[in-house]
Amino acid sequence: MDPQSAGTANPTGPGAFEEDPEAFRGRAVTTLTTARARTTLLTSCVEEPDLTAQHSPLMSPLVWDLAHIGNQEEQWLLRTVGGQEAVRPEIDGIYDAFEHPRAERPKLPLLPPREARAYAADIRGRVLDVLERTAFHGTRLTEAGFAFGMIAQHEQQHDETMLITHQLRKGPQALTAPDPDPAPLFTGPAEVLVPGGPFTMGTSGEPWALDNERPAHVREVAAFHIDTTPVTNAAYQAFIDDGGYVTERWWTPEGWAHIRRNGITAPLFWRRDGAQWLRRRFGVTEVVPPDEPVLHVCWYEADAYARWAGRRLPTEAEWEKAARFDPATGGSMRYPWGDADPAPEHANLGQRHLRPAPAGSYPAGESPLGVRQLIGDVWEWTASDFLPYPGFRAFPYKEYSEVFFGPEYKVLRGGSFAVDPVACRGTFRNWDYPIRRQIFSGFRTARSAEGV
Repeated sequence: MDPQSAGTANPTGPGAFEEDPEAFRGRAVTTLTTARARTTLLTSCVEEPDLTAQHSPLMSPLVWDLAHIGNQEEQWLLRTVGGQEAVRPEIDGIYDAFEHPRAERPKLPLLPPREARAYAADIRGRVLDVLERTAFHGTRLTEAGFAFGMIAQHEQQHDETMLITHQLRKGPQALTAPDPDPAPLFTGPAEVLVPGGPFTMGTSGEPWALDNERPAHVREVAAFHIDTTPVTNAAYQAFIDDGGYVTERWWTPEGWAHIRRNGITAPLFWRRDGAQWLRRRFGVTEVVPPDEPVLHVCWYEADAYARWAGRRLPTEAEWEKAARFDPATGGSMRYPWGDADPAPEHANLGQRHLRPAPAGSYPAGESPLGVRQLIGDVWEWTASDFLPYPGFRAFPYKEYSEVFFGPEYKVLRGGSFAVDPVACRGTFRNWDYPIRRQIFSGFRTARSAEGV
């Protein structure tokens, strides 16, 4: 638990590695290796033309992501932490995400796939040598190995981005994974009451938490009800069938203008075939499964559905209280199930599957209040703009979070099946434009608890 929360930290939780550098060293190696194995899978399952092509102007060519991963690792771990000379300083500008928008990256002199792979592998070998010699104290970057955790998270975030590119890519199936275990139809309560009162939001003690998750601070949240599970495809189809996309009153003015301008009538990748809906998922066309959480909807669509249902999207603080608050102790946990790191029985994470699990799955991962699937399956849109916490300080560079703060971006929480556990926590914050649909986004709804 966070230092401001009740209870005692799990041995694998915050602070554990400050007292056991070798345990941390092992964790750093494992997370870096796991990330690189996934990067290799995502860039080796297609031929070179698919690596160098831009499959959508919203996304980079896969080969750009591959070399960018290596370049970030070189800049932060090899040069900054290790103090070593630059290996490829001439490519820094090419792989600067702020210097070149995604739509322009195919025009850059990118490293070809073989050279990009060799570069990333060379940097990784040197970084592992640096890791063996690094003391995990003395500077903020090296304390508890933050820099290594930051780079592992960065690579996994780009792996998720590359998986989105695979979903957007036309052509035959290139990736496979087993489906989640079948789950009985969820028959529990439709919503859960979250009591009003203060709770600790954010963290000051999670070693690898990023700057926008910090610091821990107390938030007062009024009582509210929240959906027990994310909104399903079947529930969302009822919104469509009831004229949701042609009824202006459910939409904000900006949302209505957006869907009308772009001819949006259903979630991305859906199409109607007679009386049924089909979707394309990683190169395979299938009937939309009714019990899965709805996927590939933008914030405007989530907000319109919530209005149609007589509800609203939860605020970011409400979402985090539902995910972390333990009424038995009054403290805030790392995850809905407690402080232990995610295990397969807790959540659908890490690209083990290529789809969300049915709504109501993972009872071992539910919160003390009984809310399920808050971690994994689908990113969940919240009502909140992406803003700094009180006492926020940019670290280690303002471009990670600070330049995005403002009303242009909406917050998503909880991760998806595409997110690795190293980049997903009860405090982790994601953000995107309210029009974005290619991301693995869904939502759940809430309502205020009047008189409670």
